[in-house]
Amino acid sequence: MGATVAAGVGLASLAAAMGIGRFAFTPIFPLMQEMLGVTMAEGAWLATANYVGYLLGACISFALNPRAEVSAKWGLLAVALATLAMGITTSIGGWLFLRFVAGVGSAFVLVGASSWALAHLARHRRSDLAGWVFGGVGIGICLAGLIALVSGTLRTPPAQVWTVLGIIALAVVLPTWRRLSVEPQTLQGPTNTAAAPLDRPAWLLVACYGTFGFGYIIPATFIPAAAHTLAHDPMVFGWAWPLFGAAATVSTVTVTTFFRFTAPRTITAGSLVVMALGVAAPVMYTSLAALVVSAVCVGGTFMVTTMAAMQEARRISTGNATKLVAALTAAFGLGQLIGPAVIGFFPAGSGFTWLSAAAAALLMCSAVALLVTHGNALPGTQPLSDERTR
Repeated sequence: MGATVAAGVGLASLAAAMGIGRFAFTPIFPLMQEMLGVTMAEGAWLATANYVGYLLGACISFALNPRAEVSAKWGLLAVALATLAMGITTSIGGWLFLRFVAGVGSAFVLVGASSWALAHLARHRRSDLAGWVFGGVGIGICLAGLIALVSGTLRTPPAQVWTVLGIIALAVVLPTWRRLSVEPQTLQGPTNTAAAPLDRPAWLLVACYGTFGFGYIIPATFIPAAAHTLAHDPMVFGWAWPLFGAAATVSTVTVTTFFRFTAPRTITAGSLVVMALGVAAPVMYTSLAALVVSAVCVGGTFMVTTMAAMQEARRISTGNATKLVAALTAAFGLGQLIGPAVIGFFPAGSGFTWLSAAAAALLMCSAVALLVTHGNALPGTQPLSDERTR
């Protein structure tokens, strides 16, 4: 399989699993509030159900270390079916279950599809295309956001929005199913070979990645809702999420184009600093301009952080890198679970502020920790264009 085809399969897989399975709820939530009477507390529980599923899927991937292509294929199918069913179900209990299933499936796809695609790109020495693979998440986010924007303008029921997105996700499953069965020839043995225990540099990366999950999730979950409180016109607040997705896509491609000789650990740390500024912006200023800054800074770094951290995992792994990728995903899932789960324990209106401030501080600390340590290689080695094949 050519590098371009592998990158395209990875892009489409992450667009469907993450852009739709993980993040479509964010732009649809204001519509569900307005048309279905879903409360902020119920929205937080729906978001948390997805995060719990994501964490469980990552933990299963870490414990069982399944073949990358198997995780990707069945995860995509689960996401598509769960999203379609969101358009049929009308009960909060049903929605909770379906968002949970979509979370499990999206974790399987992120671990499986990213490992599969990066291995193919490494075989062809085309790691510069990794930006397009991870840019798929931003494309999926932007697509879901634009569909929600049009639907809000036309007053389309949320059920129809979920159905359309489910059909799109299912349309991705069909052409990618067979392609995902092609294993990269550079893998030494099957992808489910037992990996060595994680060492100290690996656990440090896992810990920093966990704080990234906590740091980004508050703005990523509530940016559209916060914009809705400042501007009730869907043509105004509805652009927050497409902007978030567009920034995610442009940033990954830009980094792999202009910073391809920069060590992935350095890129990860720099992204965390920019993200911290974006998380803090709505805390310091309550305005649409601050939300735009937050959307660009957080949206423009969260997939760069993911991409660079996954490549750093391949660089420092002492065995099959898929296991370390699964550990990163599990830590991320735990971090992102904490924010929405505890925001309801704060007095009305203060949870967003306090959690955002804490998140910004943790992101800065993680960036410093990554900059002062260098894993098990010399500083600056193994840049994006030449990561080690696993």
